[in-house]
Amino acid sequence: MSLDALENAAGLDPVATKITSIVHAALPTPVKDVLHGVWLGHPLHPVLVQVPVGAWTSAAILDALPGSGTTPDVLIGVGLVGLVPAVVTGWTDFSDLHEQQQRVALVHAASNITGGVLYASSLVARRRGNRLLGKLLGWAGYATAGLGSYLGGHLAYRQSAGTNHAEFVPHLTDPGWHDIGAIDDLPEGKPVSRRLGEVNLMVVRKGGRADVLAGRCSHLDGPLAGGDLRVERGEDCIACPWHGSTFRLRDGAVVHGPATAPQPVFRTRLVQGRLHVLLEGAG
Repeated sequence: MSLDALENAAGLDPVATKITSIVHAALPTPVKDVLHGVWLGHPLHPVLVQVPVGAWTSAAILDALPGSGTTPDVLIGVGLVGLVPAVVTGWTDFSDLHEQQQRVALVHAASNITGGVLYASSLVARRRGNRLLGKLLGWAGYATAGLGSYLGGHLAYRQSAGTNHAEFVPHLTDPGWHDIGAIDDLPEGKPVSRRLGEVNLMVVRKGGRADVLAGRCSHLDGPLAGGDLRVERGEDCIACPWHGSTFRLRDGAVVHGPATAPQPVFRTRLVQGRLHVLLEGAG
């Protein structure tokens, strides 16, 4: 099956929907925020996968060399231990992806879990003295986990899962102040969409001032103007309507994931009743 066909394999959707509902029911928001990597500023999952990938790569090399003794066994064990937090963070991220991304992610996860099972079987065979079978199972596990890594790369670089979807905003915004309209034309206390060249803005008026953020969510490009205003930790925030990523209006900081990158925030001023905006570092 080609990767394009896998992205469109709608038959995987019932499984993805079930897993998504289980993850959302099992994990409270603060735990999800930790597992998504909100505190880190980018997804936690890619950091954690380095442990099993690195350990198993080293074990595969040592298994091909004479005189390695039981060192590969230790590395396989390290990889199996490291697989647990990698899987947990992976399923957490999975629960807040688009359908096409989830289809690829299902096979990605299945490959890595199967690789882990093969490595666990390899370790059992080694402990029982059958080192040849242990090596063969280890190499099979490495090949299977390698497929999982390949699909993970497709998710990240082709499908943009986990990347910052607002990174382009400073590059498409001209430096300086820009007039985006009369403040009296904006509804009070309601998020609305405005356009600044090629960039969408989300504007919330509060009396004679306004908060302005980039209008597309940094998680997966959701329309923030269609989201809900709420107060979190005593601060006015906007929650994305697609996956619930919540940003502080004052500075665009992430309050709740799945987003991990802050939302670009525009400075504002009033000039004769007209709302002007400026993005620091634009251009």
